[in-house]
Amino acid sequence: MTLLEAIILAIIEGLTEFLPVSSTGHMIIGSSAMGIASQPFVKVFTVAIQFGAILSVVVLYWKRFFQSIGFYVKLLVAFLPAAFFGLLFKKQIDQLLENIVVVALALIIGGIIFILLDKFFKRQREVETSVEKDITLPRALRIGFFQVISMVPGVSRSAATIFGGLAQGLSPTTAAEFSFFLAVPTMFAATCKSLWDFVKDEGGTFSSNEIMLLGVGNVVAFLVAMAAIRYFIHFLTKYGFKWFGWYRIAMGIAILILWKFGYFDGVSVGDF
Repeated sequence: MTLLEAIILAIIEGLTEFLPVSSTGHMIIGSSAMGIASQPFVKVFTVAIQFGAILSVVVLYWKRFFQSIGFYVKLLVAFLPAAFFGLLFKKQIDQLLENIVVVALALIIGGIIFILLDKFFKRQREVETSVEKDITLPRALRIGFFQVISMVPGVSRSAATIFGGLAQGLSPTTAAEFSFFLAVPTMFAATCKSLWDFVKDEGGTFSSNEIMLLGVGNVVAFLVAMAAIRYFIHFLTKYGFKWFGWYRIAMGIAILILWKFGYFDGVSVGDF
């Protein structure tokens, strides 16, 4: 992997991690287009640069992370379902769903749902809610179960948790913000586990050049994610979900066409 390729993947990560468009699908296309999808270091890189994206949430909302213990209790309760099912069924899910077609179909189906439900949730754009006052522990737990759905590649963690929040009557802004906050423990745990598995099971070590690429990737992902989060909140409040729905459908169709012509031969979801 070159420095330019690392920067491009980090930009993709920063742009798509917190948007409801599936970072997995974008990473597949990006790395395959550059011909590096099969490289072992690329898998670790795409996971490790999530640290930069996580940090962007903490920096943007740092005051919220120092408000009360109750805030962390809500995150813990929402995090538990994904942690439980992830540890219990991860291998089985990977074996069944490591398929590019699954990613494409999840993108298309999710896009259709976005478009159909956009009008349904339109009234909630005018509702004033907050994470502190309106997300109770039962609501947090239910949102956590929505996050479990995102274990299907292509669903998008942010899409699942945002719709989970909307289904609980939260405003789009509050649902999106809680999705950002929930990403911190979820992505941190997933990243640590992936890095641990790489070192423990594969005996992985990083060269000085790879460490440099990881550093640059995290910085770029951090900066891009900060901009993406700010823009997303504004766009979501003003325009809703339909444009993300159409984008997901287009992306899913593009992946199916490229897959049909053998563009992803040798690449699986498990590489990301």
